Amino acid sequence: MRVKPLLYEVVANSIIRYIEAGNITAGERVPSLRQVSARHGVSVSTAAQAYVAIENRGLIVARPKSGFFVAPRSLLNIRELQPSRPGKRPTRIRSGDIRSRIIEIASDPDILPLGAATPGPELIPFTQLNRTMASACRRARAAALGYSHPAGCDALRHQLARRSLHWGCQLSPEDFVVTSGAMEALSLSLRATTRQGEIVALESPSFFGVLQAIEALGLRVLEIPTHPRTGLDLSQLATALRSERIAVVLSAPSFNNPLGSCMPTENRRRLLELVMKHQVPLIEDDTYGDLPFPPMSRPRAVKGFDTEGFVLHCGSVSKTLAPGWRVGWVAAGERYYDKIVRLKTSNTVTTATPQQLALADFFRDGDYDRNLRRLRRSYASQVQQMSDAVAKYFPPNIRLSRPRGGFFLWIELPKKVKSMTLHAHALAQGISIAPGSVFSADSRQFDNFIRLNCGLPWSGRVEDAVTVLGALVKKLDRA
Repeated sequence: MRVKPLLYEVVANSIIRYIEAGNITAGERVPSLRQVSARHGVSVSTAAQAYVAIENRGLIVARPKSGFFVAPRSLLNIRELQPSRPGKRPTRIRSGDIRSRIIEIASDPDILPLGAATPGPELIPFTQLNRTMASACRRARAAALGYSHPAGCDALRHQLARRSLHWGCQLSPEDFVVTSGAMEALSLSLRATTRQGEIVALESPSFFGVLQAIEALGLRVLEIPTHPRTGLDLSQLATALRSERIAVVLSAPSFNNPLGSCMPTENRRRLLELVMKHQVPLIEDDTYGDLPFPPMSRPRAVKGFDTEGFVLHCGSVSKTLAPGWRVGWVAAGERYYDKIVRLKTSNTVTTATPQQLALADFFRDGDYDRNLRRLRRSYASQVQQMSDAVAKYFPPNIRLSRPRGGFFLWIELPKKVKSMTLHAHALAQGISIAPGSVFSADSRQFDNFIRLNCGLPWSGRVEDAVTVLGALVKKLDRA
């Protein structure tokens, strides 16, 4: 039986045919969402869905404040990534020094940090942040220099509860434990839900910092095949939950690092149904959830569908405001709150008070949302510029991610090009990259992949670095 296409698919296919017929050429602007809405007799949201589908095909690109444009011809020739195919058995992580070295290298001012996971300093509103912190500390007086409650300052937890409405949740201040960044939130959540030797199911590839935390706790990982656009393969996860004794699922449904994948809403519901069926908690890494590219709206967190307390929702402002503040949180709920607080107390006692007070004010006064709107436009533009440059300077036989948020590009290089070799050659040229081998427990899984940081505002220096990387990739491919 033939399945009738959805309305947005009908609209998308019509526009794709129009582009492929050559009626709009590379670099030209396509009709606005309102024009498409009027022309096809559909809602603006349906038109937006159609454009997302066309963008996922790599045929158009969004430019903040300008609309959608037909993708450059060079980018049209670059193939999209295929879903990952990790091993099917749980394994232990064998970490090398490179995972720690990537973070160390990022602090070297002489190295261009394309391997880091931080925004460029030009994007941090440091004057406003310093002013806000000074004001908050003056009001709090001596309390600003004392310990806060292990769960965090009341003012910040209240503001986080208000912000949870943006995530599609209705959380209370008592749901939150404030942490020293998202990594502590994830680590505490792992400690609260697992015992040594148990299995964590997670995306493939996954952020290497999470893999380090799992290794430090003596846990095993089961990597689940992941689609570069839609995230975890839920059928494969269902099979794994039936066949293995999985202690916890750890997932980044919104703009996974490094893929930039974004799980559709229906898949988020199915993910929650799966973990509830098997009585397995879900650690939701929502660090990049606030960073969809315009005009996409913020995806609803899986926590927003959770009525039974199975989801531990983790986030921070490290990627959206100030990496050095080290303020994150976990919304643990009744099921895990007490255990998380005890673990937090034994781990770091509490999170620094001045940053918590300042962040509460930044949230309350609307400064965070204003900064977020600017940042989303900047990241969208920078990812697009990096994509264009990679398509231009790298060999054509690569594959490239098509992220809808965050600020990373995940690149599959020709088979002969090993990411660790490229990493060494790039460092010699003053450029850091993140080699793909560190994003899996199996270093061979992504040994011809790299992740590039697009958090730096586009400049001649960044373009020169991409030119150098492209030349190195071509040289190693010929060797």
